[in-house]
Amino acid sequence: MNSQQLDQQIRERISTFLEQLSTLVRQSALEAVREALSGGAVPAPARRGPGRPPKAAAAAAPAAAAPKAARKTGKRGKRSSEDVTELAAQVYDYISKNAGQSIEEIGRGMGKPTKVLKLPIKKLIEAKKLKTTGQRRGTRYNAK
Repeated sequence: MNSQQLDQQIRERISTFLEQLSTLVRQSALEAVREALSGGAVPAPARRGPGRPPKAAAAAAPAAAAPKAARKTGKRGKRSSEDVTELAAQVYDYISKNAGQSIEEIGRGMGKPTKVLKLPIKKLIEAKKLKTTGQRRGTRYNAK
């Protein structure tokens, strides 16, 4: 067989395959439209529950599961100024021994979350006991 005959046979087989494929696609599309219009085989999505449970039930469930020591009242208690001052003194001592650290490093070193350290550090800066270098997350603290 020469190459022209082979090319011709390949083209004929491709065209018959495409005709058969397009026929099948049309049939499938028609069946899908018929089912959709008749409300047939496609089931409606399952309904979810009524939504959130009432507030009383939601509040009772976690409170019953949590131990007494771990329960939270929903209100955060404010720290007294004495607590902040005491923590500020601890922070100042730590920074004077470990100069040039970020608040994350200070928190890790002292075993305290950075959220707790923000106010005492702010008070120390306002009192001009600390000086800062850098900005935002790159801020480093040094004792004066």
